[in-house]
Amino acid sequence: MTRRVLLASPRGCCAGVDRAIETVENALARWGPPVYVRHQIVHNTHVIAALEARGAVFVDDVAEVPEGARVIFSAHGVSPVVHAAAATRQLEVVDATCPLVTKVHKEAVRFTDDGYTVLLIGHAGHEEIIGIMGEAPESIRLVETPSDAAVVEVPDPERVVWLCQTTLAIGDAMEIVGVLRDRFPDLADPPSDDICFATQNRQNAIKSIAHRCDVVLVVGSPNSSNSKRLVEVAAAAGAGAAHLVDGAAELDPAWLDGAGTIGVTSGASVPEVLVTHLLDRLAELGFDQVEALEGVAEPQRFSLPRPLRTAG
Repeated sequence: MTRRVLLASPRGCCAGVDRAIETVENALARWGPPVYVRHQIVHNTHVIAALEARGAVFVDDVAEVPEGARVIFSAHGVSPVVHAAAATRQLEVVDATCPLVTKVHKEAVRFTDDGYTVLLIGHAGHEEIIGIMGEAPESIRLVETPSDAAVVEVPDPERVVWLCQTTLAIGDAMEIVGVLRDRFPDLADPPSDDICFATQNRQNAIKSIAHRCDVVLVVGSPNSSNSKRLVEVAAAAGAGAAHLVDGAAELDPAWLDGAGTIGVTSGASVPEVLVTHLLDRLAELGFDQVEALEGVAEPQRFSLPRPLRTAG
């Protein structure tokens, strides 16, 4: 039996994640440790451990940052309340929020200022959702499932818009939008897609190969929303089985028993070296034929936050 790996592309971190990681790295190089970061800069345990080893200090609250110190906000964004708390403590803020997340924040503000109720599709408790809802909590309703969409109430059915967490599975989001549109025919759409293009690319890539795979392995950390969605997308698209692994060490050889074709992909916050390590481990287990599939190019890059562009 032929034993091979279908390697989905794109691989490596997306533009927003690259920017966030580079923000911390540049801050450490420019100002030296410690550099305080509110919450994990990105959802990948390997990235966090590497930055901690260099002197990054990750905190849950800006109250843990010494007054007058510098703090970096993570790629997932924060609410106005967090910005205000940082100002009260006279913290110098370096905002590494992904520009695509910032776009959703601005859309939420613009629509709620215009009297709309925002139906925000996403997962309760996710940092991105907490930040966006904080822009106008009285005018934003969280919708997690089609069941939620079937019962959510709004004060004016003619002034309602849907927005979306950037890391969701496209199919899941559109199913919810369909239920909302049935209930609210005047439902407005976001000006442009909210789901991150890197998330879309990875979902499209795994959909294209899942039906050819006995097993799909998704490299990503357990707290990475977009990585977990890839597992779900692979399973729904016909993979024999799909598993999330934080790294090569988490691969269970028993998953590969009787398998001929293994699909490999990774979340948008996963450095490419972690995919390479997994491929090396698969080769040790006999899956040494790798077919790398062409994917959509991701040439977009985001500039560093302003303090790192102007500070000397």
